[in-house]
Amino acid sequence: MAYLRERLLSRHEFDDRGDVPGWVLITLMTAGLVAGIWAIAGPTLNDLFTRAIEGVTGG
Repeated sequence: MAYLRERLLSRHEFDDRGDVPGWVLITLMTAGLVAGIWAIAGPTLNDLFTRAIEGVTGG
């Protein structure tokens, strides 16, 4: 009986590791979204930042 309980507990430890391919896919999709948004909005954000700094510094 102790052997069965020990074996069930050791299986439970491995089940807690998670879904690695799923996390890799989520990470890659998030990186793709960030790169896409940055490509579209990057020049506008850069211009906005530059104007804000010039407004603060008086340049």
